[in-house]
Amino acid sequence: MNKKAELVVDEKALLGEGPSWDEQEEALYWVDIMGKNIHRYNPGKQTNQTLSAGQEPGAVVVHKNSELIAAMQHGFYLIDFDEAVFTPITDPEEHLPGNRFNDGKCDPAGRFWAGTMAYDKQKDQAALYCLEADHTVAQKVDNIGISNGLAWNAEQTSMYYIDTPTLQVSAFDYDVKSGSISNRRTIITFSGTEGRPDGMTIDAEGMLWIAHYGGWKVSRWNPGTSECLEEIEVPASQVTSCVFGGRDLKTLYITTARNSLREEQLQQEPHAGGLFAVDLDVKGTLSDRFG
Repeated sequence: MNKKAELVVDEKALLGEGPSWDEQEEALYWVDIMGKNIHRYNPGKQTNQTLSAGQEPGAVVVHKNSELIAAMQHGFYLIDFDEAVFTPITDPEEHLPGNRFNDGKCDPAGRFWAGTMAYDKQKDQAALYCLEADHTVAQKVDNIGISNGLAWNAEQTSMYYIDTPTLQVSAFDYDVKSGSISNRRTIITFSGTEGRPDGMTIDAEGMLWIAHYGGWKVSRWNPGTSECLEEIEVPASQVTSCVFGGRDLKTLYITTARNSLREEQLQQEPHAGGLFAVDLDVKGTLSDRFG
């Protein structure tokens, strides 16, 4: 019997994305890209604070205290959430106004990896970048359609990556000291009939959890055998990303979208764009911090 995710914030975000757990604050940061908002959800207080970003935020990661690093429409920013102060760092795609940053995540060494996509969804127009602690940035992968989910294994030898239009999850050999990646290969291919692979996280057993955009679910995969192990039903079709949180890291938080749904679809899924959660038997992994 599949577990089902429950609604925790009925935000009705246009495009909920980029969740990141702050274990010190015991709070979840997440974004509404098209709504141009950054949220902080506190499960203990059951509050969801909203910071207007003034542009489209693709993903945020925790730095220190209430400081975040964000990959946004116009590049990387340092953000003080409590003070609502935005400080630009660098924009590697300033010359590509038709692109924006999409999903991103920190690696085990504290580098922020974030990729882009074209507004017209043209394939091969986007890239994956890596922002170092000293704020230098390097392009890591090019010719991307929609840069999405990222994860690293506990041994720090593999990086997993999703370019959504390909319907594939790739693995790279990964060097944690240098941040270099090599030997790209396909480990999971989606059929396309149950949605497209979007955001992703990894649990303490090294299994990948992948959001199905257009598929009403999150699925758990063994990256070594390419086997689907489990599925979590989500009462929203456009499932965008997921991350582990909670004191014991056994709660999976799931973001969703409602931006392209027609009126009759919204009647079927009134909580689309909400933040959902499900308690699992498996323990997750901490969201890595920047720097």
